[in-house]
Amino acid sequence: MAGLRVLAVDDELPALEDLAYLLRADPRIGEVAMARDGAAALRLLDRAIADGRPIDAVFLDIRMRGLDGVVLGRLLSQFANPPRVVFVTAYEEHAVDAFEIKAEDYLLKPVRPERLAEAIRRVCVASEAAEPDPGAREPDTIPVELGGVTRFVASTEVRYVEAHGDYARLHTATGSHLVRISLATLEERWASAGFVRVHRSHLVAVKHIDELHIDSGRCVVRIGDTEIPVSRRHTRELRDLLVRRARKGQGTGA
Repeated sequence: MAGLRVLAVDDELPALEDLAYLLRADPRIGEVAMARDGAAALRLLDRAIADGRPIDAVFLDIRMRGLDGVVLGRLLSQFANPPRVVFVTAYEEHAVDAFEIKAEDYLLKPVRPERLAEAIRRVCVASEAAEPDPGAREPDTIPVELGGVTRFVASTEVRYVEAHGDYARLHTATGSHLVRISLATLEERWASAGFVRVHRSHLVAVKHIDELHIDSGRCVVRIGDTEIPVSRRHTRELRDLLVRRARKGQGTGA
């Protein structure tokens, strides 16, 4: 893949120049353009599309004079082939807006090189992905806080979810994240992503189930090194689902 063509947008010149410097220092970046406001950014993006060299990603400040970053991000999301958006801001309170826009990342100023490198990695992964099926849905994402930094956890990264009152703990291969959302909401929201309720306090991604055990009427599933209880009312439904998946897999491999 050729180096990414990116656009840095910030109405404060020192911050803009610092961001452009850090972007150019990354070998995955091929070209960096700059804009001092949202209107200038739109003109540059339109010109790049007309020239047949569209921008791959926009690193975007939020609080700017005129067209602010959130409004610009929403406009970009309406493009036929929208660039990836990474917000770069001094303010934490716009994370929900970034989540709704499906931003790739949300960086807080002053930008640390390692966090910028991670954001660029996420953009590269997204850009290198195969052309999506027009009927396919993008994985849902949830904003989580990590040491004062907001990142987005995709449903595809989550192995199982554990209820904590009005909160839910998302368990991934690398750790867990407590978020303010109910298990019932996630059950409905992630049903199409292969998550099923196995207990009043647990939701699991079926594809991550390694084993199912039934002993003396007690049923548990194992995901990695974790055993998760399955309530009686969900046992038969889950067992039948796993059997159907196994048969489908055997049929595909035949």
